[in-house]
Amino acid sequence: MKRLNVNLPGLPVRVTVACAAAALLLAGCELPRPEVEQVGYRGTGMVQVDNPRAVKKLAAANQVPESLPRVEPAGPLAGEIYQNVQVLGDLTVPEFTRVMQAMTAWVSPEQGCQYCHAGAELSSDAVYAKKVSRTMLRMTRHINTTWEPHVRGTGVTCYTCHRGQNVPVNTWSQDPRLDKARGLAARDTGQNHPASAVAYASLPADPFSTFLVADNAIRVVGTKALPHGNATGTKDAEKTYGLMMHISQSLGVNCTFCHNTRSMAAWDQSSPQRTTAFYGIRMVRDLNVNYVVPTAEWLPANRLGPAGDVPKVNCATCHQGANKPLLGVSMYQDYPELGAPRPPPPAPEPVPAEGAEAPIT
Repeated sequence: MKRLNVNLPGLPVRVTVACAAAALLLAGCELPRPEVEQVGYRGTGMVQVDNPRAVKKLAAANQVPESLPRVEPAGPLAGEIYQNVQVLGDLTVPEFTRVMQAMTAWVSPEQGCQYCHAGAELSSDAVYAKKVSRTMLRMTRHINTTWEPHVRGTGVTCYTCHRGQNVPVNTWSQDPRLDKARGLAARDTGQNHPASAVAYASLPADPFSTFLVADNAIRVVGTKALPHGNATGTKDAEKTYGLMMHISQSLGVNCTFCHNTRSMAAWDQSSPQRTTAFYGIRMVRDLNVNYVVPTAEWLPANRLGPAGDVPKVNCATCHQGANKPLLGVSMYQDYPELGAPRPPPPAPEPVPAEGAEAPIT
């Protein structure tokens, strides 16, 4: 049998092109190699995928400042010594001073005390920021005492949201552009407006007004098989997906952090994190309605959103890309004064007048 010789003069060029194409494909791979952690049932895709580079960056962004030295809770109460102390008057003077120093570092490290106080008139309410911060203190105590099912024992402080900024980085306001339909659509229900809140998907760009202020059911499918009596429609499902996209981005997790892919709606097959998120959504709604929105009475025009409403909170305000704010470090443990107000001290027993008989006990 004769040997067949094939001359392929272009082979080296083809090999070079193939190698270059392979190199380009590999360049698109995520490096370093992602780390995978199983967070739920096996075989359901309930895993958390993290890139070590992103984890390192997240750790750097969640450094916790050093706490001020603790003080003894002794001496007169701040409400007895200082004027117009409406929230932290149950603290002793040393405790009160320590919390004020910490708040300054957490919220206004550049402006100092003058961000809230009118010069030497510390009791004055002339500066709007003082009235707002008073409301935020009430809100912080409310979170730490009422919403334990969400914050657990970790709790929150002013730093959880502010991170050294006067105004937290992640807030939201109404976008007046969403009311204007585009193209031939008479009403686009907020869809196809590129927004980071929903990861630039075609979902409704404002899921917050529906769920984080108004008390609407968060559902994807209805509770009945037939349309009759089924109040959940496609538009409701789209808004729910928009909120889920926001939660996923805010916590730096995927859907399977809470949900089982076998049945996304089934609570008995979901992870415990879904219950925590359930309370978190309702906590944010409570904070917006009862604490944040009422500050519109004092905020100047430059602090309002483009539609004239108050900047409100959402999941990203606290979490900022971490599934636990500040990666789970509890600053509240070092500042228990931001918890439940202390009951007033018992009134002293009356001293009988000289010569009077002592009461029978």
